[in-house]
This record gives sequence, C-alpha cells and structure tokens, in this order.
Amino acid sequence: MRSALRLAAVLSAALLTACGDGAGGPVPVDTKNDACAWCRMSVSDLRFAAQLTAPGHEPKLFDDAGCLRDWLKEPREAAEWTAWLSDHRTKEWVRATDAVLVRDPAVQTPMSSGLVAWANPASRDQDPAGKGGTPVPASAVIGPFAPEKK
Repeated sequence: MRSALRLAAVLSAALLTACGDGAGGPVPVDTKNDACAWCRMSVSDLRFAAQLTAPGHEPKLFDDAGCLRDWLKEPREAAEWTAWLSDHRTKEWVRATDAVLVRDPAVQTPMSSGLVAWANPASRDQDPAGKGGTPVPASAVIGPFAPEKK
C-alpha cells in the first residue's frame, strides 16, 4: 500500500511538472504523444516545432511554425503568450522574437510552410538548411505578439 501511495505521489509530481503553467519558459515535447494545437498532427520533428506558453495556461505545441502562425490569427484563449521556436540545427528553444527566420520552399516542413528558425545568424550559417530562403520577420509568424523594434 505504501509503495502504491509513493508511486501515485511521484506520478502526480511528474504530471504537474510536465503540464506546468507556462510561466517558466518552453516545455519539453514528447514526440511520440504530443499533438499540434492547430492541425492535430504529431509534433514529431523538433527541428520545426513551436510552442506558446503563458502563466496559468496549458502550453500550446505546434508541429510547424506555420501552425503557430495560423493559431495566433484566431487564438482560442486570451493570454499573454510567449512564442517559442525550435532552432532547426540544435533543436533548442528560442523566443520567436529573437529568432532568425526564413521561408524556404525547398525545406520540407511538416505542414509545408517552409518556415525555418534559428537562435541566431551563427546557428543558421552552420546549418545546411540555412543556405537558402527568404528572411522573414518574427511579426509575419507571431503577428501582434512581436514587440515593435525601436
């Protein structure tokens, strides 16, 4: 009985950590089980993943930056969202407002948006996928969630 209670406590703690409240930054993605909040496809390729986090809200995961863009056009929940994109080369999360983005139709993204992101120009330059494409401002993906640059 005691071991069953201990297991239940561990599982509860793990679920709370996994769900989080979005306040602490991006959440880990389970590529076998997490689905895109927009298209419901599996978030299976972290090179193209995106997510939204906000205090008090469940994180929204996306399999393609284009799905993030489309969800933000008609958000289902009002919140102070922070948008995150995965660096195509390193698979590390970067704030969308800080990311270097390109649209390259030659890169096969999960939903064919062609949107590819990197943490900085150096990461893009080290990635073979960063050799082509047209630069895209963050505002083209995250719209009004992109602060105005001064």
